[in-house]
Amino acid sequence: MSVPVVAVDGPSGSGKGTISRLLARRAGWHLLDSGALYRVVALAGRHARLDQDDIAGHAGLASVMRVEFTVRDDGGERILLDGSDVTGEVRAETTGQGASRVAAWPAVRDALMQRQRDFARAPGLIADGRDMGTVVFPDAALKIFLTASAEERAKRRYNQLKDKDSAASLAALSREIAERLRPASDAFVVDSTGVTVEAVLERVIELGRARALWR
Repeated sequence: MSVPVVAVDGPSGSGKGTISRLLARRAGWHLLDSGALYRVVALAGRHARLDQDDIAGHAGLASVMRVEFTVRDDGGERILLDGSDVTGEVRAETTGQGASRVAAWPAVRDALMQRQRDFARAPGLIADGRDMGTVVFPDAALKIFLTASAEERAKRRYNQLKDKDSAASLAALSREIAERLRPASDAFVVDSTGVTVEAVLERVIELGRARALWR
């Protein structure tokens, strides 16, 4: 690829969002949170007062909306839609429900496939999300697959939901989160079980340095 891409994949609770944000900030690269894009489409549709079933309208918005993912000083996410901070709205439960609806539409998924690839701009892109290294950016310069034990991932997701005042059951999450994803054949698997965020970040930085992506 003419613009280097680091694809960060992995199951829920593996820490891929946190690592991607910190890595983008450290490297000075652009950031893509692919999972949030569907939420942004749903939110943009609501702002445009589209009917929930207006597939063509949502697909059109997916193609033209201006979205930027940035990192706050504390390492948290910041999502801009057409220049406005919509982080809170994007992460709201109602937006998540809308995202599930639009994600089921092939026309929206097709539009977002190209939209995701358009995020690859100089000096480089950190692409966080499912299928980043297998479908969206199969030629990524570096592919990271973050994982952790099912128990640890469930605890992380529980704490995330609890911090957002969402109802969460640790027992239920433990059952639901035992998902099995396959990394790309050329991905580096990094297990974050019992490892600090700083140590995981340094490991990924070392891998990128070995590929001459940064110093």
